[in-house]
Amino acid sequence: MVNVIGLGYIGLPTALMMAAHGVKVVGTDYNPELVATLKSGKTTFKEDGLDELFADAVKGGIEFSTEYQVTDTYIVSVPTPYDKFSKKIDACYVISAVQSVMAVCPKGAVVVIESTVSPGTIDKFVRPAIEAKGFEIGKDIHLVHAPERIIPGNMIYELLHNNRTIGADDKVIGEKVKELYASFCQGEIVVTDIRTAEMTKVVENTFRAVNIAFANELAKICMHDDMDVYEIIKICNMHPRVNILQPGPGVGGHCISVDPWFLVGDYPGLTKVIGQAMAVNDSMPEFVLDRIHEIMIENHMSDLSRVGLYGLTYKENVDDCRESPTLQLLESQSRHLADPLKTYDPYVTEEMVEHQYYDFDEFIDSVDMVVVMVGHDEIKQNQHKLHGKIVLDTRKVCSPDIGKVYYI
Repeated sequence: MVNVIGLGYIGLPTALMMAAHGVKVVGTDYNPELVATLKSGKTTFKEDGLDELFADAVKGGIEFSTEYQVTDTYIVSVPTPYDKFSKKIDACYVISAVQSVMAVCPKGAVVVIESTVSPGTIDKFVRPAIEAKGFEIGKDIHLVHAPERIIPGNMIYELLHNNRTIGADDKVIGEKVKELYASFCQGEIVVTDIRTAEMTKVVENTFRAVNIAFANELAKICMHDDMDVYEIIKICNMHPRVNILQPGPGVGGHCISVDPWFLVGDYPGLTKVIGQAMAVNDSMPEFVLDRIHEIMIENHMSDLSRVGLYGLTYKENVDDCRESPTLQLLESQSRHLADPLKTYDPYVTEEMVEHQYYDFDEFIDSVDMVVVMVGHDEIKQNQHKLHGKIVLDTRKVCSPDIGKVYYI
């Protein structure tokens, strides 16, 4: 039996996928309301294919509990935030989960850390937490790192098809864990050491962050001299060895906006490019806020209450709001002591901020200027309703034919 610890955006799909492919699974989470929801037969967030996978997992016998189980394999998939001041990882959730596992696990158990961690985190925090409970690593407890590699909005497909990395002290144990993931994973599964596995996951997300920062900085340059950044990127990408990403209002989610800071925090003198790239990405919500003010002045607008932000999530067609550029923009605006802008997101049904709308038409009717922060399918399909509005489109999803449209 596998005990999956943490039933959030990563842990729940992983537990469901294993159970749906013949693995006996108990999913554990400290949140009794979340566990009760799952026991009632309902999922806890929206994701294409998740409900169908949930049904298959229930048929496969998955169970949910707030209690840690006595078993031979544990998968720890809990959040790993970072300290915004020091930029270093906060491993408290991982440490707490491991300590709870040590309280119930038998000798010989395998503990798999799926949470994304900075290089050296397992050596600095996880090993000491295990040894403090009197276990000898490699004999009493076997330690593995198998970083997740999926993205909200395409989780189910990526769980099945993405390549995976298994980092282990003992290659025999690594191969055993590889077999477990191979129960559902159709991609290539590489077995390596733990520190390499830690580094590869963080480097993957850092690569993306640096390339996004280049596109965002290019947008600022083009804005300065009144050039079309999208046309320039399109032409440059015709070169066979060039693939510039699209600029946007910032970077959100719990991977690209967070993980590179782990490297900056741990290697401050060696991460000048990475640190500057993260600073560029973090500056984009403020840049969008400045653009809003510029456009308002150009159009003789003075009332911020007539400006609405479309989209609260960090990417299109998901309900995940973690580190979203919209929330970053609103936080920046609050520092200017201004009233919050109006907001609306079709995927966010609970109140997150002030002046939040829950109906698209009511939201549009309440504003004169719409700032498209997220390119949900809804706005693409209903952009004709923006006729007569001033539009700042940070995602380049609206046609200029609908009226007065600005881009970043």
